[in-house]
Amino acid sequence: MRKIIVTVAPVCHVGKTIPSGSKNPLTPEEIAQDTIRCYEAGACEVHLHTRDLQGQPTFELDVFRQTIGMIREKTDMIVQGSTGGLSTLTLEQRCVSLDVPEVEVASLNVGSVNFGETVYVNTMPELRYWMKRMDETHTVPELEVFDLSHVECASRLADEGVLRRPLHYNVCVGPGNSSNLSATGRNLAMMTALMEQGTSWGVTHDSMHDFSLLACAIGMGASAVRVGFEDSFYYAPGQTAAHNYELVERLVKLIRLMGCEPATPEEARKMQHIG
Repeated sequence: MRKIIVTVAPVCHVGKTIPSGSKNPLTPEEIAQDTIRCYEAGACEVHLHTRDLQGQPTFELDVFRQTIGMIREKTDMIVQGSTGGLSTLTLEQRCVSLDVPEVEVASLNVGSVNFGETVYVNTMPELRYWMKRMDETHTVPELEVFDLSHVECASRLADEGVLRRPLHYNVCVGPGNSSNLSATGRNLAMMTALMEQGTSWGVTHDSMHDFSLLACAIGMGASAVRVGFEDSFYYAPGQTAAHNYELVERLVKLIRLMGCEPATPEEARKMQHIG
């Protein structure tokens, strides 16, 4: 059967409204426990940001390492770090997760984009810097693309030798009122039409109210889909999860109904050319 990578991003964005009845994990123990239950439900990868005990972005790695350590005690999940985030962190601070050996994959935002009333800045020199750091730490980049130009930008960086092929894209779509691409099959089709042959891709749907776009992406050939409180608490209109693993359980059920199977961590490492 075709294998689908299920990634969970368990920690809600700072400032996002948390629905009544939903428990956003913040402490290392809470995040690790929720992530382990996501693994048991079928997730093979976890996307983590560096946070302090109040859930604020930080470049201090003690809490991050502690969280990963507890996850690794119980699972062999792929740990994905980040070089992103709307914050006041410096260029170097945004990629400190690469200094943790357990981080095997890291998000790399391939260009700037308007987010609401502000701008999410990712310049070309910054991309080259973060990719150099990934090379030094033997970390595989997941290319976060928010716009059609970002797809072609990744190809140009590969031609420069900054990125190594095959490329792994993650198409980031949203509610449409935050200046990023709306979550439609048409937009997915336009993005994937520009991708190189031999690449793989997944999707992240920010502020989703149901799993319809994830199902659309799987039907279009996506090899990875993501859920978690960083993106949304909803799995159906008006229906929210109390814990992240509930989203994973429902997504895995959907994947199997579509004739596919969730990938194991070992299978996902091969699919993403890790190691």
